[in-house]
Amino acid sequence: MTQLVNAADHGVPQRRERVFFVGFREDTNVSWHFPQATHSRDALVWDQLHGTYWDRHKVARKQRPVGKGAGASLDPKTPPSEKPWRTVWDAISDLPDPEGATTFDIPVSNHRLQPGARSYPGHTGSPIHEPAKTLKAGVHGVPGGENMLLLPNGRVRYFTVRESARLQTFPDEFVFHGSWSETMRQLGNAVPVKLAEVVGKSVARHVGA
Repeated sequence: MTQLVNAADHGVPQRRERVFFVGFREDTNVSWHFPQATHSRDALVWDQLHGTYWDRHKVARKQRPVGKGAGASLDPKTPPSEKPWRTVWDAISDLPDPEGATTFDIPVSNHRLQPGARSYPGHTGSPIHEPAKTLKAGVHGVPGGENMLLLPNGRVRYFTVRESARLQTFPDEFVFHGSWSETMRQLGNAVPVKLAEVVGKSVARHVGA
């Protein structure tokens, strides 16, 4: 069986589409389908319009960038059955701000600011209150705009390695070695841990593991 999957639909704070190929030996008679989505964009829009998203993150009303007409087709009294897509801010809001800090100021591994980020057509960064764009390994190890954070004031900066690891749902206990570009290449090539877990646990249940 083949299935195109958006990682955001399974609790990963990143819109990352990947194809999975899953097969079982014919004599096992296993009937399997990919697990149903647990999160949705509609649920995120509803939470930002009618729920607790902004209050939870202590975002002032004037800084709440809900798109014009967003959620017009949603019932304002009844939230969608899925959980909201997880946003960049959901994933990284508890990390220290890497701007203006030295490595020694931040008690989190792999969380150092990489300078030089700039926006240009096709590389505009990931809005902080949406799931991230797909992190990419980049050309010759140089990631593009998909690996940048778009701040509410319009500025952009690169995601730190730790922030990128959070967007790929790696545990904070994972420590990455090598230069920023080399590590970002590894992360850009990775399957989100949470998504791999969803697939792996479903297959394990069906084979009795």
